[in-house]
Amino acid sequence: MSEDLLVRHCSPTLAGIKTGNLFSCPCASRTDLTKELSQLNKKLVPKGIRVLPLRVRRGRALIYVYRPHALECDLADQRARVLLLKYGYTPENPYCCVVHLIRRLCAEEEFPHEIGLFLSYPPEDVLGFIQNRACNHKCVGCWKVYGDETAAKHRFEQYDACSKIYSLHWQQGKSIERLTVAG
Repeated sequence: MSEDLLVRHCSPTLAGIKTGNLFSCPCASRTDLTKELSQLNKKLVPKGIRVLPLRVRRGRALIYVYRPHALECDLADQRARVLLLKYGYTPENPYCCVVHLIRRLCAEEEFPHEIGLFLSYPPEDVLGFIQNRACNHKCVGCWKVYGDETAAKHRFEQYDACSKIYSLHWQQGKSIERLTVAG
């Protein structure tokens, strides 16, 4: 797994403006993936970021890049807590929540839609997605919006601008460590 994938798919998290990002990448060997993620974590953990495989299936790995402190803040939201409790999470322990998410991803056929709470999606939009079965949304960007459309569009623009700037800096030779904001 290349650092290029991290920059391409996770710039807002690297920049500290988003709790987490997900992306899928080829995975020919779990052993190699573990080594690559260990090397990445050595670079990023001092900056407040963790990189984990959430699921490895059919030659692909689903990678979660996140800021544990930001996740703790996100999961402390009362609306997020209520939703997480409904699906068997213990919201007061973000680490346990990530472990439970991994279990749900590996055990369930349907994708656990509460995953949006781990990616800085507003709780009202995650709940709206679940209740409306992905229909009747106000707009679509990084996620389907059911709540504050104006705020969501502003976030989408921020994430897009960040990704473009990070991509440019990466192409100009900035290292992943230099691109990652400590937090």
